Amino acid sequence: MARATLEVAQVLKRTKERLEHYSSNTWQLRTLHAIRKCRTAALGGHIDSCTNSSCNKLHLSYNSCRNRHCPKCQGHKQELWIRKREEELLNVPHYHVVFTLPDTINTLCLYRPKEVYTLLFASAWSVIKDFGSNPKFLGARMGMIAILHTWGQNLSLHPHLHCIVPGGGMTAAGNWKDIAKAKSGYRKARYLFPVKAMSTVFRARFVAGLKKQFEQPISFYEALFKKNWVVYCKAPFYQNRHVVEYLGRYTHKIAISNHRIVSLKDNKVTFSTKDYRRGGAKYKLILPDAEFIRRFCLHILPKGFTRIRHYGILSSS
Repeated sequence: MARATLEVAQVLKRTKERLEHYSSNTWQLRTLHAIRKCRTAALGGHIDSCTNSSCNKLHLSYNSCRNRHCPKCQGHKQELWIRKREEELLNVPHYHVVFTLPDTINTLCLYRPKEVYTLLFASAWSVIKDFGSNPKFLGARMGMIAILHTWGQNLSLHPHLHCIVPGGGMTAAGNWKDIAKAKSGYRKARYLFPVKAMSTVFRARFVAGLKKQFEQPISFYEALFKKNWVVYCKAPFYQNRHVVEYLGRYTHKIAISNHRIVSLKDNKVTFSTKDYRRGGAKYKLILPDAEFIRRFCLHILPKGFTRIRHYGILSSS
């Protein structure tokens, strides 16, 4: 892919004197400045020398910020991660499952993101683990790789987990049990578990976790049970190569890539987006610099927060 001509960093450079007003904490501000300085003289550089004796040309390269929210620093990390996963994935079908939080939770995500997102991971894994251990569905210990995304196409807050789940698990006797051979009527539909049942259990467990950590009016929790929570499950991938390629799209993806920016005129940012409620229709969204940066900051995760996690038979423990 050709290098993008317009960048998020350009927006941050022209607003650098006002960035502290657009970010809500010092960690967000540090992240914005890191992205602004990425691959510029501000971060220093190094000299690359051609090893060909007939060339010997020198090239000055500026250092990268290596921030995980930077649009320019994810390609190499993504490639390394994919290579490692190719060595680890089991040679079985894998399912893509998405757990999504309703927008009612967004306010809590803004003020207590670490607690809410940690609970999202825990609730999703508890659903996969318990459905898998249930003899009605499989009766084995499963595994999961989960990746947190917090954005929608228009940079709004839209927390959800992309999970890759192998199609089977280990029995108590230490044998592999293939989920495709489990005796259950819905198995003919080629989906992991019944999504309506998964959605109901996911909602109940997440809300139970919220009640333990947050003091909210009873009406707040009642409203959560009135909403339909979404758990989406795709048909399985049957080849590891397809799993890795698909998963690679999500691992080091950030809120917006530089390639989506189409204009930076008049202190406004125009970028391409899709409306999935209208069948993925494409359109261009125009935001003032301040609003663009505010939305970008919604997706800067807390310092040290782990956004890719491994569970069960896919974990190191």
